[in-house]
Amino acid sequence: MSVGTTPQRIDATNKVTGSATYPADRVPENALHAVVIFTNQPHARLVNLDLTETLKSRGVITVVTAADVPVNEYGLTLFDQPVFIGLDDTGRSSVPCDVSRWEADHLAVVVAESLAQARGAASLIKSEWELLPLVSDVREAQSDEVLVHPNSTSNTYHELRIRKGNIAEGMRSADVVIEDTYELPHQEHAYLQVEAATAWIDEEQRVTLETGGQWIHEDQEQIAHALDLPTEQIRVKYAAIGGAFGGKEDMSLQIVMAVAAKKLNDLGIMRPVHCNWTREESIVGHHKRHRATVHARLGATADGTITAVEAEVLLDAGAYNYTSNKVLGNLHLSVAGAYNVPNAQIDSKAIYTHSVPGGAFRGFGGPQGAFVAESQINKLANELGIDPLEIRRRNALTDLSDGITQSGLPLGVAVHRVLEKCAERAPASAPLPETAPFQPVASLPPELDQLKRGRGYAVGMKNVGFSFGFPEACEADVVFHGDFDSDRPNRIELFHSAAEVGQGVHTALIQMVADAADIDISNVDATYSDTATSGDSGSASASRLTFMAGNSVLGAVEEAEKAWADGARPAMGHFRYKPPATEPLDPDTGVGQPNFCYGYMAQAVDLTVDVGTGHIRVDRVLSIHDVGKAIHPQMLKGQIEGAIAQAHGYTLSEQLVVEEGRVLNPRLSQYLIPGIGDVPTKVECLILEAADPLGPWGARGVSEMPYITYAPAVTAALHDATGVWMNTFPLTPSVVLEHLHAAKS
Repeated sequence: MSVGTTPQRIDATNKVTGSATYPADRVPENALHAVVIFTNQPHARLVNLDLTETLKSRGVITVVTAADVPVNEYGLTLFDQPVFIGLDDTGRSSVPCDVSRWEADHLAVVVAESLAQARGAASLIKSEWELLPLVSDVREAQSDEVLVHPNSTSNTYHELRIRKGNIAEGMRSADVVIEDTYELPHQEHAYLQVEAATAWIDEEQRVTLETGGQWIHEDQEQIAHALDLPTEQIRVKYAAIGGAFGGKEDMSLQIVMAVAAKKLNDLGIMRPVHCNWTREESIVGHHKRHRATVHARLGATADGTITAVEAEVLLDAGAYNYTSNKVLGNLHLSVAGAYNVPNAQIDSKAIYTHSVPGGAFRGFGGPQGAFVAESQINKLANELGIDPLEIRRRNALTDLSDGITQSGLPLGVAVHRVLEKCAERAPASAPLPETAPFQPVASLPPELDQLKRGRGYAVGMKNVGFSFGFPEACEADVVFHGDFDSDRPNRIELFHSAAEVGQGVHTALIQMVADAADIDISNVDATYSDTATSGDSGSASASRLTFMAGNSVLGAVEEAEKAWADGARPAMGHFRYKPPATEPLDPDTGVGQPNFCYGYMAQAVDLTVDVGTGHIRVDRVLSIHDVGKAIHPQMLKGQIEGAIAQAHGYTLSEQLVVEEGRVLNPRLSQYLIPGIGDVPTKVECLILEAADPLGPWGARGVSEMPYITYAPAVTAALHDATGVWMNTFPLTPSVVLEHLHAAKS
């Protein structure tokens, strides 16, 4: 058996020795170099664009603009974004292309013999702009006095509703009502490898792109759409990716570099072109975790039974949709938490602003929603004086629950399982273990009388897959090799497009092939992430790949087994797995079946806070997950620990400053991701395995789950230590001190 074991990751040696090659490393010797020029205008109309001096500059080969794009639009779920802003737009587009709505809208690509020449020539571009009114706040945007997209009637472009039971009656029957407003911040992805790509026309006259992303076939389709070419004339392949976290699911360099390669070919220049963003360009130039404002009310009886949930969600989409409409769906459902709610009224809106777009980020709306839901339930437990785990037990969803969408839940609900293990390992009644004194400033001794300690809890669930009616599927191909007189193959080839973004899916896929075909993993070879060799696996996001890819592998191996039994040598198997269909929510009631599978988690956090300085040290995190089946337990533990580290940054230190549509701190020296000295002192991972009825070997997704519940567990622990609730974060020392002082006054 290979599944359930911990073989060495197939990419481990190359990555730890530094021999793995990322897109920035894979630059052909004869490559030209490109620089992408941002408009640097949050909202302005282009009046004039003069490229004269740029084109005359030494080493410049060409400049790519809107005039070079046959269909000047793109978008994963809505075509609402121009490839280029320009005056000479000759292409078709569903949006006006002469208006910049975001400071990182693309104006041009300068192609030159060297990077220095491209950057020098880029500085010679002369552009004139008519400044337009700016709307950068969601509440201001709701007035529609300034439209981000003038071809729309409103900045509020996507709305969801839930109407379950009788909200008025639910609130009337409540003995206590918890009401608060929560502000959820942006977060930067901070990839190891920033965006980079090389494009060329290959020997089969395909526009070919090598980059790092999360969905090669979506990249292929978006490029094909913009170039008005059949998809088979586009080839996309991925090198090592260096982290993605949702941010590489959408377009950055893919389309503009493909357009550049096509233009060079049309000019008779048969050379590849390479681009590598700087860290500053990366931080400014791609989307972020969505900021949002949520006003929430929670009603309950005196014994802690929830009677009603009411919420208004305002999601700042920024200038373009990216995946905001999908993220809104997850947030919309998760503000009710993992609980039975008999009466609910939830109104959620995605709203355009002239700000940095929100898009896919690990958790996909789940962390924002869970912060609201778990903060509300923690406040309820405190108000009633009930054990915070016990109050969750009384309200937790089960297999028999109708759920917030009134359509039942996929079987295998494990909220009680993770809760019981949390209560067993970190009961609220247990004293906090002894820790070393907290010394927030290394040069100063700890002020012991200023140190306060606390424990907090959170529980949650997160869907697997895109859901809400999105057409999900995943393809796999296997080839069995061996002699005609052999009972079993001696070697298997796997072809799969699943993107390896650090989660270890390429190793897991080999394990699953080996297990399904009863062959040693050393006899499985694989080719990954190339549209020329693999069918569409879908995105490496939404905690879906283990679930989807595993089922596709099982089907492909079964088909190859049939071909082998019929005497085929080699024996080929192709399979396209489709999970149970999901549904969009009814626009009036919110009734529907949005998901086919969930993952479940519970966390307990112990922390120490210095109330004199506002510094926080997280001493212990207990993270409990029902994963269905751990394909590779060690990798799964790494996913949990990595997610907690990233959630720790989101919760405590990462503060993206965006004002008037501009990112003001686009450097890692200003935007503080956690280092090794900042992350939790101790992380305990507890993996439960109750097989999911639909998962391969019973497996569910897990990569996003540890992230979901971390922030509310931390703020609950902070309240336990200080008596002060925090309705926003990051919990920087200055923010903590501000709230502590406000509580005293």
